[in-house]
Parts: sequence; C-alpha cells; structure tokens
Amino acid sequence: MSAVSTTTDTGLGIALVTGATSGIGRATALRLARDGWEVVVHGRNAKRGAEVVREIETQGGRARFVAADLKDVAAVRNLVDQVGDIDVLVNNAGASWFGPTAALDEATFDDLFDGNVRSAYFLVAGIAPGMAKRSSGSIINLASMAGQIGLDGGAAYGATKAALSSMTRSWAAEFSPRGVRVNAVAAGPVYSASEKAPLIDRLGATTLIGRGAQVEEIAEVIAFLGSDKASYLTGATLAVDGGRTAI
Repeated sequence: MSAVSTTTDTGLGIALVTGATSGIGRATALRLARDGWEVVVHGRNAKRGAEVVREIETQGGRARFVAADLKDVAAVRNLVDQVGDIDVLVNNAGASWFGPTAALDEATFDDLFDGNVRSAYFLVAGIAPGMAKRSSGSIINLASMAGQIGLDGGAAYGATKAALSSMTRSWAAEFSPRGVRVNAVAAGPVYSASEKAPLIDRLGATTLIGRGAQVEEIAEVIAFLGSDKASYLTGATLAVDGGRTAI
C-alpha cells in the first residue's frame, strides 16, 4: 500500500499538511519537503504561510500555501477542491484548551470539536476516496496522549484526540483494503508554542524520558508514516510521548 501515486517532476508526490504555519505542522512541512514531497502548506495566516513556503523553496523544495478556516465545513470542502489529488494528508491543525470542566464555555467547546474532529473528518471524506481510487495514499492524524490517559483539565481536549484515534481505526478498516494507509501519532508534551512552555515542562517531567519533545521529533515520525518505509503499517496510533502512556 504505497503512499506514492501523483508523482511530480521533482519528487515523490503531493502532501497536504494542515496547520503548517507553526509548531508541529511547520516542522512536518519542512521535513516532508526535504524528503522530496511537494507540500501544500495550509494555515490561516498568509504571511506565516508565505514564510514557510519561502523556507522550503530556499532549501530546494516545492510548496504552495492555501488558506482555510477549518472550523467552517464549507471552507474545508473548498480546500479539498483547491488542492486536488493528494498523496499524503497530515491532519495536524487543531486547538487545545485545559482548565476546569465548569469553566469551558459552549463556544470554545464547539470550536475544539469543529477544529480538531469535524475538520479532519470532512478532509478525509473529501480526499480519501480519490486515494482509494488510485489505490495509493497515506493519512496521518495528530492525536495526543491526552486522548489515551486522564489529564486534569483535559476532558474536552482529550475527547477530541480520542475521537481522532477512533476515526483512524475506522478509516483504516474502510480505506486500507483499497490501498490507503491511515495512522495516527499520539504525541506527548511538545514544545510547539513558547507561551505553553511551563505546561510542557511540567508534563514532560512525568514522562519516562523526563522532558517534553521538540517539534522536529514528532515530524520525523509523521514523515516515516507518510513514506513507503511504513508500507505495512495501518490502523495504528503510535505513542510518541517519551513513554508516558506506558506507565
């Protein structure tokens, strides 16, 4: 079940990375471009998107930016139309919220599920059938250790990530017999935003390795899952969490 089908004249094919203007998404876009993928950089900030595209092109890769608010289903469907055939889909975009259950308002709750779950669902609905028709493709969903263990203040966020892991298994059952691999990365604490560094420090101290991850460490695993090196791997949620969920 290869991830390669829509081969470009300069590389492996086309990869769409959502939320690729910062954090794990940005590191993943850069890593995939180094591997030879033409990268569709998704985000909401055109300036930051242009910076990522420029960095990829400076390193000899190919990329373009597309903007879309993934909390809007119409925008998701328009994004599918814009990008066309995709060989690798990385559902990375999303939001997090931690705090007392009673402090979470309905609008933020809806935003969490719209951005983390519904957007991924309708992107797969729009892109995976084309992959299946070509008998080739790889989909990688960004889950989290928060979806595997109980974290104080993480009920809603953890539920969105557990949903991604569940959908990963169901999509593998649906699409892998037709050549599309579907996997998830359950990341542990990651230094993806400077303002969250104190939280990552605390969570990182609870892992077996004793620290949080750098975004590049998560990107390496995503790149592996997108490649033919992971040709026999589907329906899996890989724990990339410094051993936190092992204890």
